[in-house]
Amino acid sequence: MTGRGGGQPRSGAGGRAKSGKPRPGTGGYGKRRLEGKGPTPPAQLRPGHPAQRRAAAAAAPGTRSTAARGDLQAPRPGTRAAARQRGSGIAPEVIAGRNAVLESLRATVPVIALHVAPRLDADQRISEAIALAAGRGIPVVEAGRAELDRLTGGAVHQGLALRVRPYSYAHPDDLISRAADAAQPPLIVALDGVTDPRNLGAIARSAAAFGAHGVLVPVRRAAGVTAGAWKASAGTLARVPVAQAPNLVAALAGYAGAGLFVVGLDAGAETPIDELSLADGPLVLVIGSEGRGLSRLVAERCDVVARIPISGLANSLNAGVAAGIALYEVARLRAAGGS
Repeated sequence: MTGRGGGQPRSGAGGRAKSGKPRPGTGGYGKRRLEGKGPTPPAQLRPGHPAQRRAAAAAAPGTRSTAARGDLQAPRPGTRAAARQRGSGIAPEVIAGRNAVLESLRATVPVIALHVAPRLDADQRISEAIALAAGRGIPVVEAGRAELDRLTGGAVHQGLALRVRPYSYAHPDDLISRAADAAQPPLIVALDGVTDPRNLGAIARSAAAFGAHGVLVPVRRAAGVTAGAWKASAGTLARVPVAQAPNLVAALAGYAGAGLFVVGLDAGAETPIDELSLADGPLVLVIGSEGRGLSRLVAERCDVVARIPISGLANSLNAGVAAGIALYEVARLRAAGGS
């Protein structure tokens, strides 16, 4: 068929000839539809992409994220930015199950959102969890079973899941600054090889009770601030900062250079903790793991190694218990020295 004046067939909308067949080479689309959309943006800038959601979560109030600021260059190792970013968790932790969710809300764990499945059976735990979340201004989001399964990684969630806000770690120097602001000799608790978050939470609770200015943990092979640590601390992690160090030995050396004495705890030491002559000075108290104790390099970095006298059947103490006893003795000696 020819057009008016005997020319070639005219194409209609969408690049189709009047016969209804697409023009060759268009794939059924016109020229404009075949134009490109420009370069693909980075993953953290694509709406809906997991990397974008992680960046948005890390940029929420109380956290820091270089990706959220558009600064895609990683911070230099050893800087404050690197200490805060490394190991701080770019994705929120998820707590699943009615009991675990309720306990976390009771412990005032920092939360992003509470996810609840629709049409749940009547349960007082669900009602209390929703009431606690609403009272703290936490968003309560209805989520289907499939979404909860995806969010919790297939864990048994019983229709409840809690997204915990990633923790923003302090820099080791911030703990000294905190003591200076309070016009007190620094008292810092450093953990060497403590991998149970519940021990970290218990130690933070003892640190708050006996006037310590913060807790120092290594970035690798160490417990971090998770939901389990928050629950064990009974909310005191909101008042006691936790700092991360890329290298614990180097951080202890930095503290020693700033005038702090480094005291390690070891069951085989000669000096009892209640006779520690350095207690009234600026102090870093290093707690080793249960069983293994202090690592060799950390022990060599200590100015003094002290022990907690044990007269019972047990030959070692849990790290959280040992830290509580040692901090009590340091606080007692400081009070006696100031009286």
